[in-house]
Amino acid sequence: MARMPDCFIDLTVTSPPYDNLRDYKGYSFPFEEIAKELYRVTKEGGVLVWVVGDATVNGSESGTSFKQALYFMQCGFNLHDTMIYEKNGFSNPSDTRYHQVFEYMFIFSKGKLKTFNPIKDRKNLWESWGKNTSRQKNGELVEHKERKSYLGEMGMRYNIWKYKVGGSGMSTKDKIAHKHPAIFPELLAYDHIISWSNEGDLVYDCFMGSGTTAKAAISANRKWIGSEISEEYCKIIEERLIPLRNNLFT
Repeated sequence: MARMPDCFIDLTVTSPPYDNLRDYKGYSFPFEEIAKELYRVTKEGGVLVWVVGDATVNGSESGTSFKQALYFMQCGFNLHDTMIYEKNGFSNPSDTRYHQVFEYMFIFSKGKLKTFNPIKDRKNLWESWGKNTSRQKNGELVEHKERKSYLGEMGMRYNIWKYKVGGSGMSTKDKIAHKHPAIFPELLAYDHIISWSNEGDLVYDCFMGSGTTAKAAISANRKWIGSEISEEYCKIIEERLIPLRNNLFT
């Protein structure tokens, strides 16, 4: 990122190392330096999608995700939305707490959001709803006659997104990608890319890993750039992306 100009990136979709839950070839990362650089290189109105979870140490969750979210806000980002990535299962059962099946997806914007293409794949129960009223601070219920109550057949999805994870083609059909210890679902990256950017925009991943964000960007007809410190993971990325010269998402 130090070689990037200011206001260069339209959208970043990334997932950092989680509290040393995985051994990423011995590498660690200076979070605060990276957070400041992400703010600098993001365009005005651009978005950062930060997918993160917390480790449980000595009986307590670390809270790292919240600390990082607050630091991004100190850097100047707006916390546009706190979303949930729900998995179809869990890997570490516990006898003392409910099974952990989600991670946070923090959506940060640099200033006023410039792009939002809502995914509408949730079937509405009704085509119209309510009386177009809102509750005022004093408790009074006011009707807004100028507002339309028509909802349409399909509604915008909620901010909890559920994905299948794991092998057997659930996270990805690319066998090569599973050589990386922690991949997120291709569809997760794709859904964020089409939500917060437009065709031709530049999408970035500062922890490129197995190249999932890049593959999704190609599929969505976006430009992409990625950073990865591990030479071994770079080889995985190259092997995974070479077949995508025809820009097909499989």
